[in-house]
Amino acid sequence: MGDVVGDSKVDFGVLAVLHKWPSLANQRRSDRASYQVIEGTLDECISAFMAKPAATRHLYEIRTIAQPPLVTDILSPEHITELARLREFL
Repeated sequence: MGDVVGDSKVDFGVLAVLHKWPSLANQRRSDRASYQVIEGTLDECISAFMAKPAATRHLYEIRTIAQPPLVTDILSPEHITELARLREFL
């Protein structure tokens, strides 16, 4: 079910969870734990992330099953944006 990228495959149908970090003045609070926003497929979590205002995306991350080398178990906002571009390309 994955899309082929060179010799690497990304399965956008795997289980993933979009997390948000509590913030103060639009900055992550390191003294608080992140919390679950949605649970679904990697594709659904990427779509939900991309629907967030660009100015707040740094407060989010996606947790999923690692799919080396393109997908790590915790995806940073920059990594999610790159995967969204890759997904659009495919």
